[in-house]
Amino acid sequence: MEKIDMHTHILPEKLPRFAEKFGYGDFIHLVHHKPGRARMMKGEKFFREIEANCWDPELRMREYEEHGTQTQVVCTVPVMFSYWAKPQDCLELSRFLNDHIAGLVQEYPGRYLGLGTIPMQDADTAIRELQRCREIGLRGIQIGSNINDKNLSEPEFFPIFQACEELDMAVFVHPWNMMGFHSMEKYWLPWLVGMPAETSRAICSMIFGGVFERLPRLRVNFAHAGGSFLPTIGRVQHGFNCRPDLVAIDNDKPPRSYLGHFWVDCITHDIKMLKYILDLVGPKRVTLGSDYPFPLGDLTIGAFIEDSDLPPETTQAIFRDNTLEWLGVG
Repeated sequence: MEKIDMHTHILPEKLPRFAEKFGYGDFIHLVHHKPGRARMMKGEKFFREIEANCWDPELRMREYEEHGTQTQVVCTVPVMFSYWAKPQDCLELSRFLNDHIAGLVQEYPGRYLGLGTIPMQDADTAIRELQRCREIGLRGIQIGSNINDKNLSEPEFFPIFQACEELDMAVFVHPWNMMGFHSMEKYWLPWLVGMPAETSRAICSMIFGGVFERLPRLRVNFAHAGGSFLPTIGRVQHGFNCRPDLVAIDNDKPPRSYLGHFWVDCITHDIKMLKYILDLVGPKRVTLGSDYPFPLGDLTIGAFIEDSDLPPETTQAIFRDNTLEWLGVG
């Protein structure tokens, strides 16, 4: 069965020292301290250790072959978004990353599809780079769950979403810059608690802000099975029902009416939860995602689905067809 992993991250093997070039900021750079390994440094502070499968396209393809997966949709690591930077500097960084991904797509046709990154902090600059992403062969963009702590419902971001719809570019929303990060750093809670909450924040913002209502052809996919949104949809809907004066101020359509409007990836690590999500959003709105190559992801690339009793047609939809529809391919 053909498999497309639509949630994977990649970096160039070498990154410029953007902080030195721009003269400010904790831009990420890499320190290759031993063969096949590098430290991601956020300014002078250690951020994460990565291995060669974060940058080596041939190694990645070999590892994917072990799991019967033919195609990877690649996007940058969210810490690279750099929305806090000056728009022109963020644009230069974005162009560097986007050109790298476009090069992979061109060099390995059929094995890689690409999503770009854009300077969301400035709509005009973001739209120009969005247009260029399309021109260089990328299928959409990856954005953060918030933009410098601003929700995706803010009017300043609407023109970007509108341009995505007009240009037929898919959107992948990934949690980052987790709220409450510094008050819960112990036990890896930002990743275990903050990330699911961030994704729910993004979905609720786009629903209540009327983004989906105003842009019915916008194709959006949310990471990590939609985070905590779908498990708490009952509470979200009840809040809409009991306090419309607080919730329904920009959009009077109930949140449940948008189930099936957007896509989510399958990263639940739990077949019972995946079945619940399939029941809510439908079998055509869940895509195969792994978060490769990071350990919190599903690094067996959907093996828990292959080992389940899901109908073959549902598995086929998750593994391939739904991603192609989301990306507008075929």
